[in-house]
Amino acid sequence: MRVDVISIFPSYFDGLALSLLGKARESGILDLRVHDLRDWTSDRHRTVDDTPYGGGAGMVMKPEPWAQALDELTRESGAARPTIIFPSPAGEVFRQATARDLAEREHIIIGCGRYEGIDERVFEYAATLGEVRLVSLGDYVLNGGEVAAMAMIEAIGRLIPGVVGNPESLVEESHEDGLLEYPSYTKPSAWRERAVPDVLLSGNHAAIASWRREQQLERTRTRRPDLLSD
Repeated sequence: MRVDVISIFPSYFDGLALSLLGKARESGILDLRVHDLRDWTSDRHRTVDDTPYGGGAGMVMKPEPWAQALDELTRESGAARPTIIFPSPAGEVFRQATARDLAEREHIIIGCGRYEGIDERVFEYAATLGEVRLVSLGDYVLNGGEVAAMAMIEAIGRLIPGVVGNPESLVEESHEDGLLEYPSYTKPSAWRERAVPDVLLSGNHAAIASWRREQQLERTRTRRPDLLSD
C-alpha cells in the first residue's frame, strides 16, 4: 500500500519511522511518503492561505497548491482512483471498520488542513481524481489534521498483512467484533495482594474463552454501552 500525506508541518510525522510502522516502511510493506504542501506554491513566501470571502476570523487554505499536489501524487502513483482523505470534524467518524476498509486500498492520500480549513472547491476537485472521504476522530476540534492523520495511519497500517508479527493478535482486540477487549494479565500470578483470576490459571481453554467473552460484554456494558445499542 502507498500512503501519501500532505501537510505544512511534515516533521509531525517523524514518529512514524518508529516501531512496527517504521519496520514496515523499511521492508517495503508500507510505502509511506510525507510531503510539504508549500512545495506546490509559486510565490517567494510559499503562501498557502488567504483571507476568507464573506469575512470572518482566520485564514483559509488556497485551492491551487492543493490541486497541484493532488494532480502530481495521483499521476505519480499510477493507481486507478486513489482514496483521498481529509481529516475534518465535519466528517464520518473513524472506526475500526473504517480502518479495515481502508487497509485494502492500493493508494491513500491524506490532506491535512490547517487554519479555518481548506477552500471547499478542493474537495469538489479531488472527487474528480479519486474517492473523497472526510473523516473525523470524534466530536472535537484539533488545530490541524496531522494528529488525526497519524492515528489513522497507525490504525490502518497495522492491519496490512505482514505489519504485525502475530496476525492472531489483531483478532482479539477492542472493536474488532464490536466489543471492548477482555482484561489481560502476566506474571507474577499474585502482585501487591492482587491475584490473577483463577480461571486463567486453570488450563481449561473453553472456560477461559467463556470468561473472556463475559468480560468483553461486561466491560462494554459498563464503559461503552453505546456500542451495544448500535
